[in-house]
Amino acid sequence: MPASSPNITSQGLAVSIADREALMGQKGSVLWFTGLSGSGKSTLANALDAELHRRGIKTAMLDGDNLRQGLCGDLAFSAEDRHENLRRLAEVARLMADTGLVVLTAFVSPFRSDRDRARQIVGASRFAEIFVDCPLETCAARDVKGLYAKAEAGLILDFTGISSPYEAPLNPDWTVYSGQESLETSRAQLIRWFESFNKPTEQ
Repeated sequence: MPASSPNITSQGLAVSIADREALMGQKGSVLWFTGLSGSGKSTLANALDAELHRRGIKTAMLDGDNLRQGLCGDLAFSAEDRHENLRRLAEVARLMADTGLVVLTAFVSPFRSDRDRARQIVGASRFAEIFVDCPLETCAARDVKGLYAKAEAGLILDFTGISSPYEAPLNPDWTVYSGQESLETSRAQLIRWFESFNKPTEQ
């Protein structure tokens, strides 16, 4: 990642984050779903997004695969590129949260250091790490995208859970046991947790 130029300075903005949140009537925040491929991150994030939208909460959804087709289309899957991929995604999520949106993200994000950096970028008070906990065997059995089979055959290198490690969160803000719970149960529990986490900013 190139260093910032010494000639670049931060531009003050006339409308503050608090002003934007007041207009939205909600607190901007980032819900960072992490877990193995096939754990159900995107499915759960999408289900929660739909329910929040139904309740009138203004949201945005960022999915790792979708963003790799555009914003991060120039990045491969080396360790360095993965770190940069998540840095960019965290910066985008922060900018969206600054407008007062509730941003849901679904990325494998296998390394704690990357998730910790994302929390720092967004701001700890408005960042929530949601661990979608599912046994590797269950994820591989689902193999929705056929990725585990390709990884086992050596067609995908550095695949998380097979040839590259996944570092599970030590203290996630919420854990979903997607190998044991139904989607409806997980979503209902997440909604109850979210109501206490994302209280509007008091003026």
